[in-house]
Amino acid sequence: MALAMLAMSCFFLLSAHASSDDFLPCLSRAIPEQLLFTRSSPSFASVLTSSVRNPRFLTPATVRPLCIVTAMNASHVQAAVVCGRHHGVRLRVRSGGHDYEGLSYRSLRAEELFAVVDLAGLRSVRVKRRAATAWVDSGATLGELYYAIAKVSGRLAFPAGLCPTVGVGGHLSGGGFGMLLRKHGLATDHVVDATLVDAEGRILDRNAMGRDVFWAIRGGGVGGSFGIVLSWQVKLVPVPPTVTVFTVQRSVEQGAVDILAKWQEVAPALPDDLLVRAVVHGQVASFQSLYLGTCEALLPVMRSRFPVLGVNRTHCNEMTWLESVAYVYLGAHATVEDILNRTAAEDAVFTKATSDYVRQAIAREVWAEIFTGWLAKPGAGLMILEPYGGKIAALPESATPFTHRSGVLYNIQYMNFWRAAGEGASQMAWVRDVYAFMEPHVSKNPRAAYGNYRDLDLGMNIVGGGDIMSYEIGKRWGEKYYKGISALSNGIVLLATCFNQLCISQQAPTGLCCFKRN
Repeated sequence: MALAMLAMSCFFLLSAHASSDDFLPCLSRAIPEQLLFTRSSPSFASVLTSSVRNPRFLTPATVRPLCIVTAMNASHVQAAVVCGRHHGVRLRVRSGGHDYEGLSYRSLRAEELFAVVDLAGLRSVRVKRRAATAWVDSGATLGELYYAIAKVSGRLAFPAGLCPTVGVGGHLSGGGFGMLLRKHGLATDHVVDATLVDAEGRILDRNAMGRDVFWAIRGGGVGGSFGIVLSWQVKLVPVPPTVTVFTVQRSVEQGAVDILAKWQEVAPALPDDLLVRAVVHGQVASFQSLYLGTCEALLPVMRSRFPVLGVNRTHCNEMTWLESVAYVYLGAHATVEDILNRTAAEDAVFTKATSDYVRQAIAREVWAEIFTGWLAKPGAGLMILEPYGGKIAALPESATPFTHRSGVLYNIQYMNFWRAAGEGASQMAWVRDVYAFMEPHVSKNPRAAYGNYRDLDLGMNIVGGGDIMSYEIGKRWGEKYYKGISALSNGIVLLATCFNQLCISQQAPTGLCCFKRN
């Protein structure tokens, strides 16, 4: 009975006979021709690849969309939704193009008819200094948001990710964390309003969409499960005029194993103004830090709390918060204007990634084995360790669909890279094999993962008869990203309207796509 109610309340009916013959003329009546690119358009390929960040998904076998709508205002998005619904064509939504599995612009099913709604043209940022808020469109990048904030006030910031080319829409819908996570928590924790196009093509704000949908889009909306968010109102956070960053590298010969083993206990318990992350590659661990204050104030903290790292004044670099964004991700010689580039050199690199959460410190001997047995392999990738604790852990798990909070020591991202098409088998195998090796040492029941680091190896939807997705299959991967909240076996009632039109391989399926807050 409960599962029947879930399916009835969530299934979004599309036309039984999907056809591009009717869909494209429908779009043409509402969208200027210069904003609509079909497969026969001379610019189709360049528009499709304009924000593809992982060329692994640009092969002759890639299932391409019927067309790309390069939306410039809300009416273009509304038209795509209404036409898609009436003519049985599903939608993909792309803001920055950083979807780890390329699911914002491709399909795994050759028979699927779908279109891409590209939001890169919706990139306005409107900052109100006195209110300490900003309205930011989903197509803006994090770099554009950061730059706009800092131009209004050097004492305001926003706690989101490190990579400046990431699109705001996807980042906020999946949670979003970066160097300010311990002081200010997730990006999505600071969303105070949003405008959304629902399955009927209506534009809804926070009040109109209702508390359950507003709750769900802030961390549970990866893949557009609940509609297409056009813009977000976010609360900005205070930062001092001077912050301090450092990068300290330690090799295995210099004690990296012992330092990393100690880091696990120290980093999540440091003062909230201080974040020290670790990037482990080859036989070296790099410790990157942001401190909200001066070097003079930082050094006593490091000496008393983490002396084994050996941080001294020569390691300190004092700068503004905006300068720290460029420094941490792009390097010491980057300028603040560099974060406005919507493309970067690393966007041309083939990648494979997945993630884990750690709740109990990993034993020293395991780290020694990781260095000697995994990071020393030819073609090995890297591990990025982001410490939690502080503000991110202070909110209850039910505050948003992002449930990885209290009790989490740190997040691990496993990532590997290669440069040429046709390569990558050994690099992808490394990611999968090290992920299997780590199973005894990371979170359990479920083994958790971060939704913005999407990985289809964790599971994907299986579409059956009537184009209906399996709840049980979706639950297997959904619990990894959303823990108990998405385990709808508890009898949680679904929202009345599910945006199942945006059906993708790890979008919440029928019976899982819409979940209600506790």
